[in-house]
Amino acid sequence: MTMRAACPAARAFPVARSHCRNVLRVKHPHGKILAPGHWLQARAFVTEKAPGGHCQPGAAERELIVLDFNELAAGKDLSAEIEQAYGPDGLGALVIKNVPGFVQHRGRLLRLADVFARLPEAVKSKYEDVASLYNVGWSHGRESLESGRPDTHKGSYYGNPLVDDQLNPKPGDVLKPWLHDAIPSSASPTHITHTSDQQQQQHPASSTTSTSIFSGGGGGLAAGGKQLSEEEAQQLRRLFPGYYRSNVWPTEELPELEEAFKQLGRLVCAAGCLLAVHCDRYVSSRLGTPPGEVAGVLHRSLNPKARLLHYFPVSEEEQTAAQPTSAPPAAEGGALAPVSHEEPWCGWHSDHGSLTGLTAAMYIDSAGNEVPCPDPTAGLYIRDRQGRVVRAVIPPDCLAFQVGEALQVHSGGLLMATPHYVRAARGPGAAGVSRNTFAVFMQPNVMESMECPPGVEAKRVAIGQWRPGLTFGEFAEATFDHYYKR
Repeated sequence: MTMRAACPAARAFPVARSHCRNVLRVKHPHGKILAPGHWLQARAFVTEKAPGGHCQPGAAERELIVLDFNELAAGKDLSAEIEQAYGPDGLGALVIKNVPGFVQHRGRLLRLADVFARLPEAVKSKYEDVASLYNVGWSHGRESLESGRPDTHKGSYYGNPLVDDQLNPKPGDVLKPWLHDAIPSSASPTHITHTSDQQQQQHPASSTTSTSIFSGGGGGLAAGGKQLSEEEAQQLRRLFPGYYRSNVWPTEELPELEEAFKQLGRLVCAAGCLLAVHCDRYVSSRLGTPPGEVAGVLHRSLNPKARLLHYFPVSEEEQTAAQPTSAPPAAEGGALAPVSHEEPWCGWHSDHGSLTGLTAAMYIDSAGNEVPCPDPTAGLYIRDRQGRVVRAVIPPDCLAFQVGEALQVHSGGLLMATPHYVRAARGPGAAGVSRNTFAVFMQPNVMESMECPPGVEAKRVAIGQWRPGLTFGEFAEATFDHYYKR
């Protein structure tokens, strides 16, 4: 995707809508409520569509595929798991456990999301960026729901976790997203086509640093060391303001936000690049594409967009208007009562980037304390290949990744994006409770070609607004035009 993603519930640049999962309270066999940390497996609860826009819970559960980070890093062949999660019969999502440092970084950043959201409006407005269409910095009430009303239920803080300004990299920026202290150097394949070694070795602040997307590679920092003129830079900022506007940070009011945002965002990008290598291996084995062709798209991209999301507590008046009966009670036997899918925080959509990294949500009460999810029907829902609606749950110590439309194209349709949305928490227990999540939309550089592999018919990968001959930037713009009718 790109800043604001292909979610009809919002307008801005590229970044898929609220892709955040919730952690549910589960009943222990003896009736005790387990804390989120007791989740041992990621689960997807299948619901069947019923008359009246509701879904009746089914008896079956589908567990999300769980990969072990250590096996990813060791290079174990995980093609079967990739196919099961992302292939034609998969949910388009999986989770990774044992990511080094993830639990600590997640806990720190999601708490800061709640802290920032509580700052005075006058302070938060200082970090809005109108020129980027509110796709950089703080955004609240700038998007529209499907009804056309402003969406004031959630606030977002957007930023590029790798570089503050793609067109003017500085010391401290990350130009090799696949490299991270958490990733063994041996886990980075030598066959991946990154940007040129010459460009990568230059000092980020050097006057000779390449910053052109008009030559070489797939965009971003160009191979060959071509210096971008001021005119070219301004042209890029005009064409793609959501990608090429500089990050903004609340250095006075909440200075720790920048570091926490970048630390978690860079870890997600590194893990995503590692996962992309395994996706690449699977695609290459099935289609005969050159090794590294799929993974290289993300390895050479400095174009991720991270979104720190804060869902404000829903007022009692809003709950009454949207759902007269409080939160649906559990049905007999512990099954969930019917759930309406007409009350989403974000409408049905598919991400249009390559991979979306997601954290489990953190719920925080009015006193600033973390609490369990107040509504077992809230959170992320996915529509599977059979048209069933599946509620997906991520353990708080796991990192999830969903497939986006760009990866569906680049994989020749072997890896498939799935429609999903986020449902608000309802009921008395949700009063005064906020929901905080983090999503990193890993996507190609804007000038990356959006061509499917040779020998694959376009109709096999047809999705969204894609058509042969587009660059990713053009594809993103076409996606926004479709959803927002600009």
